[in-house]
Amino acid sequence: MSIRRLPESLVNRIAAGEVVERPASALKELLENALDAQARSVAISLQQGGLGGLSVTDDGHGMSRDDLPLALERHATSKLPDEAIEAVRTLGFRGEALPSIGSVSRLSIASRQRDADGWRLVCDNGVLATAAPCAMAPGTRVEMDGLFERVPARRKFLRSARSEYAACLDIVRRLAMARNDVAFVLEHDGRRVFSLPGGQTREDRVAQLIDRELADNHVIVSLEREAVTISGVASLPTYHRGSADHQYLFVNGRPVRDRLLVGAVRGAYADFIARDRHPVLALFLNVPMPDVDVNVHPAKTEVRFRDPAFMRGMIVSGLRRALDDAGMRVANRPEASAADLWQREEAQAAEAPTTWRAPSSGGAYGAAPLFADRQARFTGFTPSGRAEAPVAQPQAEHREFPLGVARGQVARTYIVAEAEDGLVLVDQHAAHERLVLERMRRALADGAVARQALLLPEVVELDEPACDRIEARAAELAELGLEVERFGPAAILVRAAPALLGTSDVPGLVRDLADDLAALGDAASLKARLDLVAATMACHGSVRAGRVLSVAEMNALLREMEVTPHSGQCNHGRPTWIKLAHGDIEKLFGRH
Repeated sequence: MSIRRLPESLVNRIAAGEVVERPASALKELLENALDAQARSVAISLQQGGLGGLSVTDDGHGMSRDDLPLALERHATSKLPDEAIEAVRTLGFRGEALPSIGSVSRLSIASRQRDADGWRLVCDNGVLATAAPCAMAPGTRVEMDGLFERVPARRKFLRSARSEYAACLDIVRRLAMARNDVAFVLEHDGRRVFSLPGGQTREDRVAQLIDRELADNHVIVSLEREAVTISGVASLPTYHRGSADHQYLFVNGRPVRDRLLVGAVRGAYADFIARDRHPVLALFLNVPMPDVDVNVHPAKTEVRFRDPAFMRGMIVSGLRRALDDAGMRVANRPEASAADLWQREEAQAAEAPTTWRAPSSGGAYGAAPLFADRQARFTGFTPSGRAEAPVAQPQAEHREFPLGVARGQVARTYIVAEAEDGLVLVDQHAAHERLVLERMRRALADGAVARQALLLPEVVELDEPACDRIEARAAELAELGLEVERFGPAAILVRAAPALLGTSDVPGLVRDLADDLAALGDAASLKARLDLVAATMACHGSVRAGRVLSVAEMNALLREMEVTPHSGQCNHGRPTWIKLAHGDIEKLFGRH
């Protein structure tokens, strides 16, 4: 077959395959055009998640009658006044979006410049009509419907209206975060989803779009180094989510997805939160144009840095500094052995039990000045270790139990038990988390998990896509003991919780389950991924660190651990107990 030149209509449809994958792809291009036109207000309207059509209206510069047909030609753009593509600062610059969208849908563009008349042009699946005058305010209004209507092979790959709406919402959310100086209004099927005024502070805009609780649980990130600046909002280590979907990166005002962010954030928070939890943040990098290449992806969702290691260091340093300024004092010694964490201290006088003294220079950590600046904080400190008198009923000898007999509790977190061959330390939360998970597995194997009705139903506020995910899986969640129903567009009503969980954190449980369901997607059933969902439930229903347990409760926990499979590690792979053999204890005291 000889080589032939492809017709323009087919070229546009091929280009649309790269640029327009779904309604959210078209929406992203139209919003970027509005922001590049210096709009101060943008209104978005969606029908059926974009499957039934969408429109974007802005108050930007607008286009003249002569510019309208040019805007629908490939590689025609006003955003590159010269050939210096490496210096482009606009969100769009390829000149492919409008002709690509117009080749696979019905596209209507109405625009008016200030002190001029308005004009409207229609492109029906690549066929241009004649521009006609129209009455409108200054700016541009773009309407799209019938996406892939004449390309059934592409149309059948579109997902449900709920899924497409979630993708569109994510696009609007990212661009609204990037431009807090611009007002955004989003409507879906005639209902207003949000209305964001222009000129908001970055912290307010991010909190309003991600989670309102972030407004009271964040730190401000700000760092400048070698003409590169990083700013933004990051959550405190105590405020985290079950997935990394709530982390956003912007480079020179452009929302991007980059693995660099995930690794850098994990490194910055490594000492503060568990590996299966993720902070919530929005970081904004301003990088000199020669140091970043934005022309590496047709949809411009990826960038390439000249020095990725430097950028990663900037993110880690900026986050660390912000967390330190917030007063975080966390000591983590992952390389130290368990024995090295024990140290000798001088005996305290009985009449002054509340004064903590720094360890001597011969202690396991070296010289005392390491703690000199912190000694004042321990004045008036009462040790949190606790032991109780034996209960009235006869106690079995510790040699009868592999995990021994409980003797006390340290820091309201760790159970101290005496076994025949040494001293056992148990993390009460990690241990109980595994026990609850195994109980749920057994209950599901026997039929369904027993549920306990809440005295007052709990209303949990989530964003609309998260509510859609929970509602779609309501029947499967009911088998796990969680009875939920929709309570308006952005809330879930919880009527019953698994009886095994007791008085658990119901809002936190529902939020984490929504994150888990986002990771699962639409195809997988909850039963196929039981471990993920049940582990999330078990974590929220477990005995928390900081809860005081009686000796009887501690012994009951130890006994159940001894007969429960896999009780040596929690659902996240961390150990639930450790043992110091008698020989190890004697070495600590120099008796061996």
